[in-house]
Amino acid sequence: MFKSKKNTNGLNIIIVGCGKVGLTLIEQLTKEGHDITVIDRKPSVIQNVTNLYDVMGVVGNGASYSVQKDAGVDSADLIVAVTNSDELNLLCCTVAKRVGNCAAIARVRTPDYSNEAPYLKDELGLAMIINPDLEAAKEAARILYLPTALEVNSFAHGQAELVKFVIPEDNIINGITVARLGNSITNDILICAIERNNEVYIPNGDFQLMAGDVISFVSDKNSARSFLKKIGFNTRQVKDVMIIGGSRFAYYLAKELLSMKIGVKIIEQNEETCQFFSTILPGAIVINGDGTDPDILKEAGIQHSQAFVPLTGIDEENIMLTLYAKKVSNAKVITKINKINFKEVVNSLDLGSVVYPKNIASEAIIAYVRARNNSKDSNIETLYHMFDYKIEAIEFLVDKPSHVTDIPLKNLKLKNDVLISFINRNGKIIIPTGNDSIMVGDTVMIVTKQTGFDNINDIAL
Repeated sequence: MFKSKKNTNGLNIIIVGCGKVGLTLIEQLTKEGHDITVIDRKPSVIQNVTNLYDVMGVVGNGASYSVQKDAGVDSADLIVAVTNSDELNLLCCTVAKRVGNCAAIARVRTPDYSNEAPYLKDELGLAMIINPDLEAAKEAARILYLPTALEVNSFAHGQAELVKFVIPEDNIINGITVARLGNSITNDILICAIERNNEVYIPNGDFQLMAGDVISFVSDKNSARSFLKKIGFNTRQVKDVMIIGGSRFAYYLAKELLSMKIGVKIIEQNEETCQFFSTILPGAIVINGDGTDPDILKEAGIQHSQAFVPLTGIDEENIMLTLYAKKVSNAKVITKINKINFKEVVNSLDLGSVVYPKNIASEAIIAYVRARNNSKDSNIETLYHMFDYKIEAIEFLVDKPSHVTDIPLKNLKLKNDVLISFINRNGKIIIPTGNDSIMVGDTVMIVTKQTGFDNINDIAL
């Protein structure tokens, strides 16, 4: 055991497993002031984590009753099990629920268990079951449905979308202000954030758009495509996708794409995995071969593929395959990155859309933690970090009156760098004007450069 517990105003949280997701959670949750204890089998891992972060470490099996007792499960508010084993994660949570009075979250990635996630969650009394590969596959599928976009994120139970794209040199919105875009092109979208020269802005109406700007805008699910088409982008979904690697992510993505009537071709080196994929994905073309071999890629038709998604287990391979695909084809590319730490280098490369499964998992868990830590009456529905954690998009459920409800937005004194981006009222997405108000029963998404908001009331002075 390393380090002693500290007194905080946050939650007492036990994290089992110090892999990619575990470390992402540790980094973010310690910043937000929670009291973290980590459990891992390897002493060297615990030593490294406790040297890097102000956390307590326990060496051992996270599913062991005695190890959980040493970690303080009796006084814990939450246990999060994110080891590489689904079975161990579920067992960790089951033991914790029996011996402590804490909430429990398990990472479960195997398709067999994932299909039973609602049943397992209810029967085991878990707060959440998170599957980062499945959620990342859904994000990738949304991008391939709208391939002009760099990112497409879903809010309001799929009724609203947050879309990111780059303004080309010759585009009609190059040089106009945000206000003019609203007046002359459409009021059906709201520009939430803009990245220019590594600086991120939450724009007002006078902000002038420029070629090369990375724009994030919000709209209802039907308006994003129509806006992009109006400003000159090709908005047709891709017809076929080449996937490299037979991972869980590949399975989930292929399943999503086939349901969208998109052709799928998978290249996988392991013959047994190929046979398995051919059985469970009968609509896909499965090729047994080395997907990192240029000759095999050409033989499989990479030059003519409309989309290319490398899903090997090695970030560097995925990056090289993406760069190769962009050289030999016009394919829409999506790059999966799990753990690479050279963000400046990655951001300087033309990798198309980049998906980080570990961030998707950690954001869902952080959203739950903030809502759990909140003693007030509004809850976080969704949390998403934008532009390398420089901006947060948070969707709140408003279930009781407060000082921000039933007041025209033009009369609300918002904190600096806070933007109300949409109001979801009974399934209808409202892009708000100054005359709109937040009402009880709404969900409201805000975008902010500040961090740590856990209640809708935090937005106002």
